[in-house]
Amino acid sequence: MADKRPRMRRPTTVSSILSGVFTGTPAAERLREGQIWVVWEDAVGPGIAAHAHPVSFRDGTLTLAVESAPWMQQLTYLKREIIAKVNEALREPMVRDLYLKAGRVKPAPPPPPERKRRPLTEEEIQWANEQANSLEDPELRAVFERLIKRDLENR
Repeated sequence: MADKRPRMRRPTTVSSILSGVFTGTPAAERLREGQIWVVWEDAVGPGIAAHAHPVSFRDGTLTLAVESAPWMQQLTYLKREIIAKVNEALREPMVRDLYLKAGRVKPAPPPPPERKRRPLTEEEIQWANEQANSLEDPELRAVFERLIKRDLENR
C-alpha cells in the first residue's frame, strides 16, 4: 500500500500573503491599519455599526462618520469602550483616540439571496462520478466530485 501524502493545509488568506510580501514597507502598516474596517462591525456590534463607521485612521486616531447629532453624543460617552473593543478585536492597542464627525452612513448591504439548487439527474450523477474517478488521490477525488456536482446543481 502506498504511503498517503500528508493532509492538505487550509488555503492561505490573501491578507496573510500580502502582509508577507509587504513586510518592512509602508504598505505593511497600511494593511495592518486596514484591519480596523474588517473588524469594525464585530467589535462594536451591529447597533453602533449601523449609525457610525470608520472613514480614516492616522497616528492612532480613528475618525468615524456618524449619522446624527444624538448618535454623536452617545458615541462620545462610549469612546473608551469603543476604543477598547476595537483594540481587542485587532489584538493590539492600535487605536488611541476617536474623532467623531457628521457624515453619511451607508447601510450594510443585504446578504445575497440563497440560491435554490436543483436535484441532479441520474445521468449527471454518473457523469460526475466518472469524471472524478480518473483521479488517484481519494481526497482530491472527493473534492473534485463535490465541485462538479455543486456546479451542476447551480446551473
